[in-house]
Amino acid sequence: MASSDAVAPSFQITVQPSGRVFAAQAGEAILPAGIRQGIGLPYGCKDGACGSCKCRLIEGRVVHGPHQSKALSEAEEASGLILTCCGVPQTDLVLEARQVTEVGALPVKRMPTRVMRLERKSPDVMLLTLQLPATEAFAYRSGQYIEFILRDGTRRSYSMANAPAAVGSTSATLELHIRHMPGGRFTDHVFTTMQEKEILRAEGPFGSFFLRQDFTKPMVLLASGTGFAPIKALIEQMQQQGINRPATLYWGGRRPRDLYMHEWVQARVAEMPHLSYVPVVSDALPEDGWNGRTGFVHQAVLQDLPNLAGHQVYACGAPIVVDSAREAYIGQAGLPEDQFFADAFTSEADKGNPGA
Repeated sequence: MASSDAVAPSFQITVQPSGRVFAAQAGEAILPAGIRQGIGLPYGCKDGACGSCKCRLIEGRVVHGPHQSKALSEAEEASGLILTCCGVPQTDLVLEARQVTEVGALPVKRMPTRVMRLERKSPDVMLLTLQLPATEAFAYRSGQYIEFILRDGTRRSYSMANAPAAVGSTSATLELHIRHMPGGRFTDHVFTTMQEKEILRAEGPFGSFFLRQDFTKPMVLLASGTGFAPIKALIEQMQQQGINRPATLYWGGRRPRDLYMHEWVQARVAEMPHLSYVPVVSDALPEDGWNGRTGFVHQAVLQDLPNLAGHQVYACGAPIVVDSAREAYIGQAGLPEDQFFADAFTSEADKGNPGA
């Protein structure tokens, strides 16, 4: 007698112009299916909040899960754009999306990590150093992030602030920069009760923010607040690999103390002739004694570089900074859309979830 159990359908997804093909199971969104199969699609938050995974649907039909209108507006959706992080295929699909790697994504691993050191860099920024398991290598690209898996299954994402060790060796530690979000489930713990040797469950690497190997274009490295963390990893990579492309770091904070590794950057500038640094403060108080650049950090770039047509921009930090920079640089300064690489730091509040 034949079984009456129906086999759930799977859908074939073709990514153009790369021609890569993978499958999504019934009810599975496009992005997690791609990550599971090593397909390098662009993405950021994975939660429908940042819009980094936006691409064009050429053929087929998807149904979107919850997402924010700033990530995908009704007009954009009507024009054929979709979010792969929450777009669930209803048919076979053909997408137009930039491949972010030539050989596929690095394997995602779940692993225990041990807290080695807690160092407060400013009143609300903690530098957290994690020891990785000695039994297996953890491969990632400068600029990517990991997720902590909390006891209730919720997740918190943080960028690695150190570059991987040189090729052929194993990274033994990860450096993270964590900003305190008062009332946040995870950050309250980091700033009050976390102890050295504590074990944290982590998974990664995630994210499509990393240094593109174009050896001719000068780079703008734009950071706000702890958006400096992945930018720091890029700078370390540049120094390790002897990358001599001209690069200018614009790092913005409300007050000078928000530039919590200012001296570290100055030391790198002294060692790297092709690296420049422009710190920008928006709300300095008289007692800060700040004599440097003031205003919004993304606007400081336009003041110095009104024509960005020949540049690459790597932008990290608060969504409002990243979004404002994208709009201004592409719309006003002539930056090609495919030369703006971003990682917007969406908090749980940005995603519409409680706690941080």
